[in-house]
Amino acid sequence: MKIKTEEMYASMNPWKLFFVVALPGMVSMFAMSVYSIVEGIFIGQILGEGAFAAVNIAMPLVMINFSLADLIGVGASAPISIALGKNDHDTANNVFTCSTIMIFITSVLMGSTMFFAAAPLARMMGADDVLLDTSVRYLRTVALCSPLTTIFFAMDNYLRISGFVKMSMVINIGSNIMTIGLLTFFLLVCDMDVVGSALATSISMCICSVTAMIPFVAKKALLKFVRPRFKLSIIRQIVACGSPTFLSNVSGRVTSILLNICLMTLGAQVLGEGGGTTAVAVYAILMYASDLCWPLLIGIIDSLSPALGYNWGAGNYDRVKKIVKCAYIATCIVGVLSTSVLFFFPDTVASWFAKEEEAKLLEISTHAIRIFCTSYLLRWFALTTQGFFSAIEKPMRAGIMTVSTAFVFPVILLGALWSFGLDGIWFNFVGVNILAAILGGVLLIRTMREIGKKEKHDPSLETNMK
Repeated sequence: MKIKTEEMYASMNPWKLFFVVALPGMVSMFAMSVYSIVEGIFIGQILGEGAFAAVNIAMPLVMINFSLADLIGVGASAPISIALGKNDHDTANNVFTCSTIMIFITSVLMGSTMFFAAAPLARMMGADDVLLDTSVRYLRTVALCSPLTTIFFAMDNYLRISGFVKMSMVINIGSNIMTIGLLTFFLLVCDMDVVGSALATSISMCICSVTAMIPFVAKKALLKFVRPRFKLSIIRQIVACGSPTFLSNVSGRVTSILLNICLMTLGAQVLGEGGGTTAVAVYAILMYASDLCWPLLIGIIDSLSPALGYNWGAGNYDRVKKIVKCAYIATCIVGVLSTSVLFFFPDTVASWFAKEEEAKLLEISTHAIRIFCTSYLLRWFALTTQGFFSAIEKPMRAGIMTVSTAFVFPVILLGALWSFGLDGIWFNFVGVNILAAILGGVLLIRTMREIGKKEKHDPSLETNMK
């Protein structure tokens, strides 16, 4: 398995590598998006607008919890891949082991915080008296399972690095089938509320986390658990490489909290009593609609990151450029197709999450989706560029893009577009991605020039690999 994986990253034709590695990654992530969409349909159609809004208010904190695990998991993936490219398996195995331990410890701490401080945290995220109890119960259910659920995504990264691409895909698909089955059982058979939704997700992720660990525990994977040797340099490297993804997630969730608070205010002003709940529910529908597209982009980027890191560590810069070119072409196609689907069928998408009798919610959601979807015409470029920088250990550039895209640009535009009311919120997403594409283009040109200088100054690094 070790030789096969390394040869695949080092010598396989870039487009063939894309179809071998990225397509299963896209299938895996799309399977996750199907689950997310189905969850939204269950909550919207069975539990109604109030539960839909309450879960959306709780979700930023849930995602921040996962972001801490991503900080370590994604942060460890780059140095692991680069170490493998340098044929330094001892370092790769040590980083893998240390990162797994770190994820477990941080998950216990974060889960405890979420459980015991659920009420004030929900208040801070914009929950009013109507939505507070539902948000708190959702948060506490997720928190109880945190130590095992949060390690799921890191193990998925490690499986792909070790060459278990198909196993990763099967586990992701299995997780979503299991979750949908549990959702059906808890919400329809047991007549549970949002607690049933949280339990369905948590139970399936716990089972799949344990399953994903089997190749590593059985020592059948390229990466192996070893006696951990914690060093400050390793922790710094993990944090540096994982910071862009972490900052993106956390900044995005802080922005979501701000948007929820603004929507509660604007919704009441524009729509009257109860309008705040409706406005937040529309925002939730936009986020679920985003799950039709976002996971496909992430699937491409995450799947090709180990190959980019491996070749960067091996000094195969020409091959790095060819692989990332494949990523840009593929994500561009996904972005254009996603925009087209959402633009021409917004009413269909909105009807998945809102009941027929909730006419106002359906009307506003249809209008908002048609505005929001145009952001994907450029969103693919910013995401791919950010992922490229993370894969080749350019954390500062990835971090600049992350914080700007997830927090700085949205907050600036929030103020600039406030006078446009609710439409200003929907146009916010479009403006952010225009600015992000400009910033990404500037940083990418600079990076490509630096790669060209490396090749020019060291001709021995040139490769004829296709």
